[in-house]
Amino acid sequence: MLGVYFTFAAVQGDYGLFRRVEIAAERDALSRDLAKLKAEIAEMENLTRRLSDTYLDLDLLDQQARSVLGMIRSDEIVIR
Repeated sequence: MLGVYFTFAAVQGDYGLFRRVEIAAERDALSRDLAKLKAEIAEMENLTRRLSDTYLDLDLLDQQARSVLGMIRSDEIVIR
């Protein structure tokens, strides 16, 4: 009977095999989330740097003015 208890605890307990698999799956999911967030941060840092005072990307500035302010140039035609 004691052997059955220890076998059950080794498989289903708080530190058992099933819990270990759950923790590994959760770790993998969190690692993927972390990688995605790091990519988003790198993209935001790149956009911020490209609109900074030391380095100004005129194409990005034009794109932002169009999307945020809804501005167009005088020689353009808007088709809806």
